[in-house]
Amino acid sequence: MIDLSKLSGLLVSWSRSTEKLLLGEGLVEVEPDVRLRQGMAEVLFNPQSDDLDELYYMYRGVAREEDREGIRSRGLRYDITVIRSGTLGNEYIKTAGHYHPLKPGTPVTYPEVYEVLHGRAHYLLQRPCPDHIDQIELIILITARPGDKVLIPPGFGHITINSGDDILIMSNWVAAEFSSVYEPYRSQGGGGYFELQGDGGSEFVPNNRYRRLPPLHRSPVATYPEFNLITGLPIYRVYQNEPGSLDYLVNPENYQEQFAEYLKTISPGADKE
Repeated sequence: MIDLSKLSGLLVSWSRSTEKLLLGEGLVEVEPDVRLRQGMAEVLFNPQSDDLDELYYMYRGVAREEDREGIRSRGLRYDITVIRSGTLGNEYIKTAGHYHPLKPGTPVTYPEVYEVLHGRAHYLLQRPCPDHIDQIELIILITARPGDKVLIPPGFGHITINSGDDILIMSNWVAAEFSSVYEPYRSQGGGGYFELQGDGGSEFVPNNRYRRLPPLHRSPVATYPEFNLITGLPIYRVYQNEPGSLDYLVNPENYQEQFAEYLKTISPGADKE
C-alpha cells in the first residue's frame, strides 16, 4: 500500500495488490480510464513491442464531495494518473503526449499543472513553431520527484515518462471544458525525443520525423510562488485555501506575464542569469 495522503492532501492511497487507487471517506468515487499499448502504437519507438497491455490509469475528477460543486462551477478538474514502470522494448513507459487547444476567443492555449505524489517523473515539454507542428523551437526536460510541481505553460505540448523502477503517481489541475489534442503527436510518431534504456542508464534519442529539433534542454524544477507552485504544498490544498488562485488555468489570457516569467526559469540560460 502506498499512502498518498500527505503529499496529495486527500485520503488517497494506491493498492499494490489490486493495482487500484483507493479513495477514502468523503471522496467522489471515480473509475479510471485505461491507456492501452494498442492505442499508443503510433507514438512508440517500438510499436511492435508486446511487453505490457495496460500502461497507465487516469482517474479524472477526483474531489472531496463537499468541494465537487465549487470545482465544477470554477471550470476546473483534478485528476490522478498512475503510470506503470518498465519498458516497451527499450523505451520507458510514457503517456501518449498531447497539446491543449486555444481558449475560445483568445490566442492563448490552456495550461496545466502537475504534482508528483510517488516515484520519479520526466516531463518532456515541447513548443512547436507557429503553424509548423513538425518544427520544434524549444524542448525541455524536467525531472520531478515527490512534492515537486511542474507547470505546462501555454503553447507547449507534453509527455510524462516513467523511467524509474517503481510506479509513478501524479496529480494535476486543468480546465475542465476542453479536450486534449493528440493528433500532432500521432502524426509525428511521438515527441521530439524518445527516452530509451541504455547500458549506462537512460538516453534520449531524437525523433527524426521532426524537420527541426533543437538540443534537449534539461531544467530543474522551478518553484513559482505566484501560482503557489511550492514544494510541499499539495495542489489540492491550494484550491482549498484559495479557490480563486487557480484562475490562471481557466483564464490564461489574463496571466501571460506570469507565464513568461515562469518560462524564463526553465528555459536555456536561466541558470546563468
